[in-house]
Amino acid sequence: MLAELINPYYLQVASFILINIILGVSIYITLSTGQLSLANAGFMGIGAYTSALLTLNFDLPIIVGILSGTLLAGLFGILIGIPTLRLQGVYLAIVTLGFGEVIRVIFVNWESMTKGAVGLSGIPHMGRELLNTLKEFGFDPKILGLQNNQFVFLAIFLILLGVTISIITFFRRQNRSRVGRAFAAIKLDEKAAESMGINITYYKVLAFAQGALVAGFAGALFAHVLAYISPADFAYHRAVEILIFAVFGGSEVIWGPVFGALFLTVMPEVLRFISEYRYMIYALIIIIMMAVRPQGLIDVNILNWLKLKASKRRQKHGTSNQKSM
Repeated sequence: MLAELINPYYLQVASFILINIILGVSIYITLSTGQLSLANAGFMGIGAYTSALLTLNFDLPIIVGILSGTLLAGLFGILIGIPTLRLQGVYLAIVTLGFGEVIRVIFVNWESMTKGAVGLSGIPHMGRELLNTLKEFGFDPKILGLQNNQFVFLAIFLILLGVTISIITFFRRQNRSRVGRAFAAIKLDEKAAESMGINITYYKVLAFAQGALVAGFAGALFAHVLAYISPADFAYHRAVEILIFAVFGGSEVIWGPVFGALFLTVMPEVLRFISEYRYMIYALIIIIMMAVRPQGLIDVNILNWLKLKASKRRQKHGTSNQKSM
């Protein structure tokens, strides 16, 4: 019964949704301080290629490769964040977009290491490596009524689900902390925040580094889920795609990019006949959202309204239960 319900294709799509949600969170972090960065595709590429090269060439465990790629992307985030502190708006977007393109060109031209435009294949697959490890201890997916392929994609989905929930939980808690309040103050009015004693330099670089870390982490996961990467995966269109998650879903609250990533990843799969035109549709979405609802679909007012509706519904059910008693 379980085997009939589990479809590897749907699980793979769900896994890509979770990776895109992580990417959406990465751009939300930098936007939470008012910084419009388009470098996340570059950071994603750094994480992906670092992890792939370490596991391919040095036979390191996948977890070591992922952590290394994540930390290197975070380091680049600090190195890029410090000199761009004085830039804002479109100027910061242009510089960070240029950084992403420089990274992509390096991947294309460093053929001795990255195989150029052809890309890297044979990257250790997260699910298959896990299955092989479990088989050494005598585990067989047939015990659960699953084929090997079904177990592989189910394991990947469950790992990514746990990771995504953990990341969202962490940054939701951070939003309610001193760091989150400092981010919000900087976004609202940078000069006023500085006059109140907030270290602008520290918090803006921190946001940039956190965004780079999360994007690099998503890239490393992407490499070991797909088992193949190429420079085209981290080009200009990827940077725009990540930005769209926040523009469409909303950048004021973390649930905005989460919803944007979910909806915009599912849409091309459901509407196959328009998948070739998705970048044209993305451009149209940006134009419409900027004109009609620049804060995105989900904002603080929407969340407060949903909470109010939920609380009224609970009170209504509680009252009806007391009357029935």
